[in-house]
Amino acid sequence: MKLEFDDQSGPPKGGYLSLFWLGQAGFWLEGQSKRVLIDPYLSDSLARKYRGKKHDHQRMAAAPIGVEALPEIDYVLITHAHTDHLDPDTLAPLFARFPEIRFVVPASCEALARERIGQKANLILVDAGDQLGLDGLNLTVFPAAHEAEELDDQGRHKFLGYGIEINGARIYHSGDTVPFPALDEAVAAYAPDLALLPVNGRDVDRLADGIPGNLTLDEAIFLARHADILVPHHWGMFAFNTEDPVKIDRAASTNSEVQIIKPQLGRTLRIVSDGD
Repeated sequence: MKLEFDDQSGPPKGGYLSLFWLGQAGFWLEGQSKRVLIDPYLSDSLARKYRGKKHDHQRMAAAPIGVEALPEIDYVLITHAHTDHLDPDTLAPLFARFPEIRFVVPASCEALARERIGQKANLILVDAGDQLGLDGLNLTVFPAAHEAEELDDQGRHKFLGYGIEINGARIYHSGDTVPFPALDEAVAAYAPDLALLPVNGRDVDRLADGIPGNLTLDEAIFLARHADILVPHHWGMFAFNTEDPVKIDRAASTNSEVQIIKPQLGRTLRIVSDGD
């Protein structure tokens, strides 16, 4: 399996398997017959919410596409309830445009998902350990730990990741997570072709401000040893919670354990099997 940038900029054109970074943890996965969004944050809702605050959540770069320009979507996968993953200003307008969309969301945040997306939205409720055969793709649901594994009062995980099997490729999106032994074991067993992992790290000061952390770049590289390719995300959106892209470039050029492909806003990555 390999990734290569399309010659022309812009979102996927369809007809082949490809990946388009939406910023933060968001991706548009274009299959040959199905179209999937993961954690799309395409608005400025957080900037409005935190205007004038210590962490103002101003975008470092504009969204590469607006909700109004998206084509019809088959599935939207949501990993957890934080607004840069479950964004009402992205998801509600998307549902209004395409009411047949199916939203895969943690069962632990069903009420909030309906509030932010729409009460009549078609929700597929999942928890860690679930395996779903959907039309055009298979999903494996992973646990995640956004600083810690958290369960609701019914014992359901608040943070999830997804393994997506589509058109012969196996793609793992961790959601927001830090390392923990059970996750390493689960990813090793899944053996993804591509690992989409956060690299913004964590620190005590951010956590004290209520901002939980994620994998560091080194931890993401270590977890991605179970995959062929690492695509680092959760950088370049908010200045207070990012990783230096120069460090990602340096790791991509020097690391020999895993191939690192740094996504670019506005450019499509084509997913090519070894036989193509």
